Parts: sequence; structure tokens; C-alpha cells
Amino acid sequence: MALEVLEALDSARTQWYHVTAIVIAGMGFFTDAYDLFCISTVSKLLGRLYYFDPTTGKPGKLPTPVNNVVLGVALVGTLTGQLVFGWLGDKLGRKKVYGITLILMVVCAICSGLSFGSSAKSVMGTLCFFRFWLGFGIGGDYPLSATIMSEYANKRTRGAFIAAVFAMQGVGIIFAGLISMLFSALFRSNYKALKFSLDPVLSTQPEGDLLWRIVLMIGAVPAALTFYWRMKMPETGRYTAIVEGNAKQAAADMARVLDIEIQAEQDKLADFKAANNYPILSSEFFQRHGRHLIGTMSSWFLLDIAFYSQNLTQKDIFPAMGLIDKDVDMNAIEEVFQTSRAMFVIALFGTFPGCWFTVFFIEKLGRFKIQLIGFFMMSFFMFIIGVKYDYLKDENKNLFGLLYGLTFFFANFGPNSTTFVLPAELFPTRVRATCHALSAAAGKAGAMVDAFGIQYLTLDGKSKKIKRAMILLAFTNLIGFFCTFLVTETKGRSLEEISGEDGRESELTPTPNRVSGPRQESRTETV
Repeated sequence: MALEVLEALDSARTQWYHVTAIVIAGMGFFTDAYDLFCISTVSKLLGRLYYFDPTTGKPGKLPTPVNNVVLGVALVGTLTGQLVFGWLGDKLGRKKVYGITLILMVVCAICSGLSFGSSAKSVMGTLCFFRFWLGFGIGGDYPLSATIMSEYANKRTRGAFIAAVFAMQGVGIIFAGLISMLFSALFRSNYKALKFSLDPVLSTQPEGDLLWRIVLMIGAVPAALTFYWRMKMPETGRYTAIVEGNAKQAAADMARVLDIEIQAEQDKLADFKAANNYPILSSEFFQRHGRHLIGTMSSWFLLDIAFYSQNLTQKDIFPAMGLIDKDVDMNAIEEVFQTSRAMFVIALFGTFPGCWFTVFFIEKLGRFKIQLIGFFMMSFFMFIIGVKYDYLKDENKNLFGLLYGLTFFFANFGPNSTTFVLPAELFPTRVRATCHALSAAAGKAGAMVDAFGIQYLTLDGKSKKIKRAMILLAFTNLIGFFCTFLVTETKGRSLEEISGEDGRESELTPTPNRVSGPRQESRTETV
């Protein structure tokens, strides 16, 4: 019971429209990563500008609650946006809500940089308000980009295409460091100042207030550039046929992009609906897909505790690695430059290669193996860093940098990529965006554990607390390793076979109480 339009999508040769879809969806992810992580490059500058206390003898620093909210509020917005737009993507269609997320990202990136007012309270308040709604728009991009790419791709290269969209996150992090580094270098050369230890007051250049605003607002540019092309994309053939029930329109749309003739086969749609006539909140859904949903949610939750800890707290670990000077030995803009440079180097040599290794090897090794390897290696390297932190910090900074970079590499050549891919493949078309949203939201809940919890252990830079944080993260990754066994391999299969929505028995999906016929014994699920 396979529609010709779906078979055409599964067997289509790789062509220009696949590349176009990757670029359009990938630029959204590029923007997402830039917007989420650029705040790390300027958060210490915000502390110097708005929270300087001359009685402490130290540079200004965001109070811990304010720091956590500034870094974490976008994650709260992202979690909320994932759930809302994931549900809307299944109810209204992927394309109809895809443009809304982009508009939100453009407007709120600009407004985040404006952050009206001059007092610390007003600036931080408006910054957090707009970063929440920025995160809300970013959240919608997760389920929609993944779902659109999975439903456009052929079954031979689907994993690589979805991973390529996600790999743009690594590029976005690189550019977050690069743009911040370039602008801070420009400001540094034009607005010179003594380091803090020589002049505590004048070491904070007032022009730094413009610098952080520019860095945040630039996030609007790539999103705005792709809006026109995002609106030109047709609705996915799978959604049009299976959910809207319009096989004729689906065949016409996909025939145009694939440049082939496709039969509509409207009469077969009733069989699809009969095989999938159950709501997401039902015992049948949980019997068929519950294990996989628990697996994708738990593994993404555990991964993001570690991944966002790496990215959001790295500014606190860079001094121990010798990548940046002590804060008292820099002026405000110099600190932005050195923090951005360190972030750029780590992303370029750790995050970026890991993402693209996944793209190149996911169809050879499979999602399952890559996720297991990534979780295990992250746990291994973080445990070493935690146990040997004092030795690495004091006597072997090069080895420290190597180990820390390897945790980024195996996060991305591992669960940071595969947790994005698997939820886009395991679930039926009718609830695919919702299930991906639930999985991604679980990940952002993990990120919030870091933003509002783990960071307490790293903010003051004390060795004992950082050691405790790294060992805790090592065990978190180890739990993620075992949660991976709740999901299963999906490479080389059509989406309808994986989910069982074509009415056939699947070794991946149990099929209790089928509407279209008597209950059959399902084969044993394998990994």
C-alpha cells in the first residue's frame, strides 16, 4: 500500500531541489545557533558595563541570577516555541508556519540589540524579554526544518541531508565567535584602554555598549536573506497526501520539483488513514511508538545538559585552559575579543568537524552506532578532565585544550546530530513534527538544567566546583549511552515503513489492533 508520490520521493536521485532545501533549512539553523550562542561572547561585557562595583576590586560581573536568566531565557523560549510550532506544523502544515518562525527571529534579534533603557534593570529586562521571543521563533525551526527535510529526502541519503541541515549549527557557532571577534577587534583598535588592574574605571570602554548590541542584531541578517526562498518552497508531498488527503496536489507539487510524472492515486489514501486512525494521546500510539518517543526525549535531554554546559560555560573554563588572560589583565573589549577567539577556535576544530563527520558517515555507520560512540567518548573525555582538572590546568594546558575539543567533536559526531535526525524519521507523518518537538523540547529542558543549575558550579572559576561539574556531566553522558538502546536504526528505509503507517508489518514498529484488519503478531523489534 504505497503511493506513487511517496515511492518517487524515496527513490529520487539527488538533485538541485535537495540542495536548495538543505540551504534554506540550514540557514535557519545557522541563525538559530548564532542567536543562541553569541550571547556567551558578550555576557561578561554586560557585567562590566552595568554591574561594576569599585569596592570589590574586580571587574563588573552579572549577578548569578541575572547571568542565568540572560543565558537561559532564550532556551525557555525555544522550548515553548518547539512545542507550539511542532503542534501547528502537524495541524496547519509545515510551510504555513515556517515563515512565522523566521519573522520572529528577525524582529527579535534586532530588538534584543536595541534593549531599551540605560539602567541595568531596564536593559536586562528588555534584553531578556526579546530573547525569550527570539528563542520562541528559534524553537519552531527545530521540528519544522527536520520534518521538511526528512519528508523531501530520498531514503538512501535522508540521514545525511537532515544531518547537513543540523551541521549548519556548527557553522553558526563559528560565526558567532568570528563576528564577535571581528567587531571587538575593530572596536579595540579604535577605542584603546588600559587593563583593569591599571585603571578599573576606564578599562571599561563606554563604546562597548554599542559592540554587544551590534553582535546580537547581526543575527537578523541571515534569517532575513532566506525568507523569500522559504516562502517559495511547496508543502511537502507527504503532508499534502497523507494528512490533507490531497494526492492530486501532492503529485503535482512533487512532479514539478522532481521533474517526473507521478500518478495521484487518490483511492489509496483511505487505506493510509485506516492504518493510522489513532491520536497521539492513545494507548495504541504508545504501544507502537512510545518506546521510541521515550528514547528520543531522554537521550536529547541528557545530551543537551552536557552540550549546553560546554557552550554556555566555556567562557568560565577558557582562562583555566590558558586560551584567554585573567579578567583583571584585560580591558572590557579585549575580554570580548579573547573570549570570542577562543570560542571560534574550539568550534572550528571541534564542533564543525564533528558535525560534518556525521553527514559523511551517517549512512555508512547508521544513526544508532554514531550516537552510542558519541555518548561514550564524551563521557570518557569529560571524566578525564574532571579527575585530572588541576594537573591539566596547571601543568598541561595543551592536553587540556585537546581533551576539551574532543568532547565537542564527539558531541557533534554523535548525539548532538543524531538526536536531531532520529525523531524526524521514527514517527508517522501525521504527528512527526509534534514528536520531534517533544524530543527537542526535552533537550531544551536539559539545556535549562545547565543554564539554571550547572553554571552555578563554574561561574566563580573554582577548581573544585568545575571538577565536580565535569564528572557530573560524564555520568550524564553515560546514562545517555544506555538510553540510546530505546531507539533503533532507521537508515535505508522509507519513512512509511519505519513508522508502519503504510499498513505493512515493520520490524521497527509494533502493530497492535490495526483498523484495517485483524490483529497480527508483530516481529521482534531489533536494534
